[in-house]
Amino acid sequence: MRVGIVAQRGNARAAYLGADVGEMLTEADAEVWYDTETADTIDVPGTPVEEFDRCDLVVSIGGDGTFLFAARGAESTPVLGVNLGEVGFLNAVAPDDAVDAVREELERFRETGSVRAREVPRVQATGAQEWSLTPALNEVVVQGPTRGHGQGVEMEVRVDGSLYTAGHADGVLVATPTGSTAYNMSERGPLVQPGVEGFVLNDMCATDTMPPLLVPLDAEITVRVDGADEVVVSSDGASRYHVEIPEVITLTQAEEPARVAGPESDFFRALNKLE
Repeated sequence: MRVGIVAQRGNARAAYLGADVGEMLTEADAEVWYDTETADTIDVPGTPVEEFDRCDLVVSIGGDGTFLFAARGAESTPVLGVNLGEVGFLNAVAPDDAVDAVREELERFRETGSVRAREVPRVQATGAQEWSLTPALNEVVVQGPTRGHGQGVEMEVRVDGSLYTAGHADGVLVATPTGSTAYNMSERGPLVQPGVEGFVLNDMCATDTMPPLLVPLDAEITVRVDGADEVVVSSDGASRYHVEIPEVITLTQAEEPARVAGPESDFFRALNKLE
């Protein structure tokens, strides 16, 4: 079994907890990869996180941001989250339980050939100008180069060909249930319980605003943009693409879901931490 370990950047506690997990795995004859920055902190060889899709399990130690970073490299490889953050929607394992939780998945893998994991949908953004972004676990955002009064772009948003909204807006976002508690919530979008099969379509400061809309996972959302030099399309706030307009951006469910390993976090308990 090959296990990748990603610790929160700049957090020595996370890195050394990763070293403890790695020591247990090495003693159990598993192969351990550390992402480059974690490896630098604990002075061991490192592997770029982009190669972690070749692992059987990835362990993320930190907050939800660290989990998203690990998941981008892991692609469809299961990611187990250890929570050092404040809320922890994606990270169900407490630091004191990290070594035992990873050991449990190691034993399960050796017995069954797989770890315990649940699939969660991701959003894929592609453009008519033949580009695409890394699929998003939380959300894809399409927006003008800057936000605020007098900024934004002209947008026409359709769902399976039917018009949802048109006019001037700062932007539009499409969030997964996982991402409903992130950027979507800050734009007054609804919270979506894990397991609900749908994406949230939410315009951002539109002139003629529409209520957020929950659409099926197999819906095709198209965003036609005009009225500025470019728009910025981002996936989970990290993978960004500057697009010359006019352009038509298509948002669909990614072919491969993300996989969240280990025990499932308590959604409502995490919600209470937001208060």
